[in-house]
Amino acid sequence: MIDASDVSTGRRILVICALALGGFAIGSTEFSAMSLLPFYARELGLTEPVAAHAISAYALGVVAGAPILAFAGAGLPRRRLLVWLMIAIAAGNAMTVWAPTYHWLLAARFVSGLPHGAYFGVAALMAASVMPQRRAQSVALVMLGLTLATIIGSPAANFIGLTIGWRWGFAIVVVLALLTALSVQLCAPLQRPEGKRSKLGELSALANLQVWLTLGAGAIGFGGLFAVYSFLSPLITEEMGASPETVPVILVIFGIGMTVGNLGAGWLADKALKRTGIGLLIWSAVVLAALPLMTGNLLLLGIGAFAIALGGGLGPVLQTRLMDVAGEAQTLAAALHHAAFNAANALGPFLAGSAIAAGYGWTAPGWVGSLLALGGLAVLLTSFWVERRRRGGWQVAEPCST
Repeated sequence: MIDASDVSTGRRILVICALALGGFAIGSTEFSAMSLLPFYARELGLTEPVAAHAISAYALGVVAGAPILAFAGAGLPRRRLLVWLMIAIAAGNAMTVWAPTYHWLLAARFVSGLPHGAYFGVAALMAASVMPQRRAQSVALVMLGLTLATIIGSPAANFIGLTIGWRWGFAIVVVLALLTALSVQLCAPLQRPEGKRSKLGELSALANLQVWLTLGAGAIGFGGLFAVYSFLSPLITEEMGASPETVPVILVIFGIGMTVGNLGAGWLADKALKRTGIGLLIWSAVVLAALPLMTGNLLLLGIGAFAIALGGGLGPVLQTRLMDVAGEAQTLAAALHHAAFNAANALGPFLAGSAIAAGYGWTAPGWVGSLLALGGLAVLLTSFWVERRRRGGWQVAEPCST
């Protein structure tokens, strides 16, 4: 076993890069399923709202797998657990590549999502342990792999689907996942596993009302972003009549907006966490409701996509909030954060697809997303109100140091 203090500066950089590569692989498979939606819908003979259930299946896999795998793997050294999680991600995406039918595709996407939340939870802890003086920055760098996937991975997958076939988009993720597993094995220190006391302490998150309210704000509030992102491709080609070649451009703009939103919200949250969370959800509600006004031309839609994507900055805000309220349950809370994120990924496309199928048109996801953002705002305000009311009694759990 190697203590974090024994890791050289150069090796720490390699560890962070390896962990960020895993984030990029996971982000690529998650967002590629959205950008490739028209291609696998057409090949499998499905309508796009029905094919979007594959997106929801992945998200449900994350929701189911995050708490189970994070808790079950607490007895393993972090490096070993991360390697096995990335191998599982590679296997799930290999199943996606070979899926012959719609139901096989649903199963493959569910399996692909199972390791997602646990990977990010454990990777965040490892990143913080190898850079203890800059914990927040190290975790942000790991998450940067996820946001870069919206700029590079998802548009590239759309281009691949357009040129050589949608299955190749997921095949590339298999390669990225295996490269991550190898990189983590070679670069990361073999740290001691969590002890039984820590493992039992993780269960405290399940009895913490503030944890559940924070997760609920993310599960509902984030749904608006995914409601629109999942149907950007058909919105551009079907509603606006633009060529399929323009879709990757809009996806890149969306990805840049998410990256800017994450970095900017992280900076603002350090100054005023609660006001940043409230402001982001209000911003999302307004710009999502304005989506029908953005379909006049591609330039306007590009500006709108960037504005909507800024709402992705809610992620680091809620993650920081969870660190403040989770007490000893830091690992499970971190994994549950990504479970909530993907509950939104399931809820948003499902509700938006239902609205489209009901005949409300390709701009309906904007209105659906706006309502979800308002719902998330209501839950977050409830969390703050409950915290304020209880300060006169028992204290909200303080974040533990690692």
